[in-house]
Amino acid sequence: MADIRVQLQVRAEEIRTALRGEYPETPCPLRHRDAWELLVATILSAQCTDERVNAVTPGLFRRYPDAAAFAAAEQEELQREIYTTGFFRNKARNLVACARTLLDRHGGELPDTIAELAALPGVGRKTANVMFAHWFGKPAVVVDTHFRRVATRLGLTDAADPDRVEAQIRALVPEQHQSELSAVVNYHGRRCCSARRPACERCVVAHLCPYLRQAGPAAS
Repeated sequence: MADIRVQLQVRAEEIRTALRGEYPETPCPLRHRDAWELLVATILSAQCTDERVNAVTPGLFRRYPDAAAFAAAEQEELQREIYTTGFFRNKARNLVACARTLLDRHGGELPDTIAELAALPGVGRKTANVMFAHWFGKPAVVVDTHFRRVATRLGLTDAADPDRVEAQIRALVPEQHQSELSAVVNYHGRRCCSARRPACERCVVAHLCPYLRQAGPAAS
């Protein structure tokens, strides 16, 4: 068991190094000007593309420029603003509740602990980790659809539950490299290792990939 763990740690480091070479710049795909805007955009990104969120948020933030404006928003009006992001009723309800909770409990300032962030309405661990990685600059493992798919194919996790995936990756990867691994694996999922047609023939970590070995020629 110890040998397998060491092998996984070595593979994770090789993957991080190779993908960092492939993606030297990994900016946050959600456009934002401050912490609140990033939080809102991340909440909106659930079951929605980043492109769609980025198309919606400029007008949204003109109408609701800060947490206080969201806290005072009429839910039906907010729903119309975010309709195209999907699940607009739940998202609008969560955004209003999140803004009010932030003002009531934290004086309008985003807390800088995972537990406090995840306790905000509509947030949860994935969104909290996005804030840690992209705003606070702290170690984080962001388990979104892309990361979970690629990490599973690369044999870094065998879990389906996002919290379990996060725990397994944290156990394998040194804290100082966790955010970087999250970012480059995410980018790889967007640029190369897609859900339906992974481009294995141009993948820089194909030699480390159990998925490719199992799938055989059909995958490449």
